[in-house]
Amino acid sequence: MRLGDLLIQANLVTLADVVKALERQAGNGGRLGDNLVAIEAIDKQVLEAFLKRIPVEPANIKATGIDETELLGLLMKLIHAGHLVDCRQYVEAIKLPYHIVAELVHMAVDRQLLRALGMRASSSPIDMSYTLTDEGKRWTIEALERLHYVGPAPVTLEDFTYQVNLQKLTNELVTFERIRHALGEYIFDDSIVEQSGPALNSGRAMLLYGPPGNGKTSFAHSLSSVFRDVIYVPYAISIEGEILRFYDPSIHPAVTSADVNDDGHQSFVRAEEYDGRWVPCRRPFVTTGGELTLEMLDLRYDETGHFYEAPLHVKALGGCFVIDDFGRQLVSPTSLLNRWIVPLENHVDYLKLHTGKSISIPFEGLVIFSTNMEPESLMDPAFLRRLPYKIEIGAPTLDLYRRIFDAECKRHGLTLSDEVFDSIVHKLQDELGLGVAAYQPRFIVDQIVATCRFMGQAPHFEPRFIDYALNNLRVKRGDREPSQGDGAHGEGHR
Repeated sequence: MRLGDLLIQANLVTLADVVKALERQAGNGGRLGDNLVAIEAIDKQVLEAFLKRIPVEPANIKATGIDETELLGLLMKLIHAGHLVDCRQYVEAIKLPYHIVAELVHMAVDRQLLRALGMRASSSPIDMSYTLTDEGKRWTIEALERLHYVGPAPVTLEDFTYQVNLQKLTNELVTFERIRHALGEYIFDDSIVEQSGPALNSGRAMLLYGPPGNGKTSFAHSLSSVFRDVIYVPYAISIEGEILRFYDPSIHPAVTSADVNDDGHQSFVRAEEYDGRWVPCRRPFVTTGGELTLEMLDLRYDETGHFYEAPLHVKALGGCFVIDDFGRQLVSPTSLLNRWIVPLENHVDYLKLHTGKSISIPFEGLVIFSTNMEPESLMDPAFLRRLPYKIEIGAPTLDLYRRIFDAECKRHGLTLSDEVFDSIVHKLQDELGLGVAAYQPRFIVDQIVATCRFMGQAPHFEPRFIDYALNNLRVKRGDREPSQGDGAHGEGHR
C-alpha cells in the first residue's frame, strides 16, 4: 500500500485529492505528499506527523534488528512449508524488501541450502527460481524443531515499543459530532456524549455503570467507530530470540488499498515502501465478558510450536479494551483490579516469559469497564480514584423514552399515539411495578409486530397484544415482587 492509500484510509485526503496531486506530480515532479500540500489537500504539519508514524522498511539486515541466522532460518522454513519457488514469493512471505531477501538467498546458496534453477530470459532477478538441497531440507527441519513459527519476519521489542508510543489513542481529537455519528440509530441523552468525549480524548480508563437494559454495552461498542486513524501492528515480535505472535485479523481490521495508482517512484513514502512487517489497520476494539480470567491476561506459550501468542489486552494496544459485565467474571473483581492497577496508573504492563523473565511493554489503550452492579461493591475507593471517568447510563427520561419508542415504531411503519404511549407507561410502572428501560421499546414493538403477523393482521397497537408484550417483560412470581430482568441485554437506546 502506498502513501495515497494510507492517507485516504486515514480520512486525511480524498481519492479526488490524490488523483489531482498525481496529475500535478506528472507535470512538476516531486513526491506525492509535497503535491498534496501544494494543492492544499492537506496541511504540511499534518502530513509530517502522519509520515513520522509510518514504519520505514529496513535498509539492510542489521537494520531489522533480527540476527541474520534467525532470518535465514525463517526464510528456509517459509520456503519449505509454502513450497515457494522464486524470490518474488519469498518477499511476499517474509515481508522484507527484495534487497534483504536477495542477501539471505545468497547466504543460503553459499551454505548449499538452496540451489538456483534459473529464470526466463525476459524475467528480472526477483523471478529467479530456487529449490531446497538435501542439506537444506535437513537444516530446515532442525530449525522447525527448535521454533515452529512460520510467518512474516518479526520486529524487535524496542521497535514495537517505539511504534506503540507513536500512535497513542490521544493523537486523535474526538468531537461531539464524531460520537453522535458513531452512535448511529442509538438514542442517548447529550449528557452521556458530553461526559464520554473527554474520557476518549484523555485515553484514561472509563467506567460505565447503571441498571441493565439501558445501553451500556451498545454505547461502548459504538465507540469502536469513533476513531479513524491508521495505525501499524506487527505480525510478530522478537523477544530475546523468542517469537510473540501479535497480528490477529479478527482484532486488527486491515485497511485496503484505494482505487488509485501512485506507482511512480517519487510517490513512495519517503521514496520507500513502508516496512511490510507491519500491518496498517484501524484501531483495535476488543470486548471480553464473563469468560475473562487472569490467565487470559498473560502471555500464552505454545509448548509444541515454542512461540507465544499475545493476550487480548496487549493486542488492543492503540485502541480500546472493554470489560463487559464487570463483576461477573470467573475471577474476583479484586484480583482483576489488582492486575490492572499498574498498567492503568503507569501506562506500562509487565508480562512473564515461560523462562521466568519479565518484559515490559507500553500500555497505551483505553480500558472501559461496564457493569450492572454497584461500583462501590466491586472496588475499593482507592481503585475508584484511578478511574477518572465514571459515567452513569441510567433509565431514560419519559421524553427520551418516547423518542426511542417513536424510532422503533417508525422502523415498522407504526404510529404511536399519546394515548397508547401513556397507557404503556402506566401499565409498566403502576400495574407491573417496572421502571422504564431503554431496551423495552424495541422489545415491545417487536412482540406486537410478531403477534400481528401471526394473527394475519397489519401491525397495530391492539390492547391485548400490548398486554402480551408487557407480560413478557417479566415472569410472574405469585405474591412476590416482580423483578425486571436484563431483557435484551445490550440493545441500548434505539
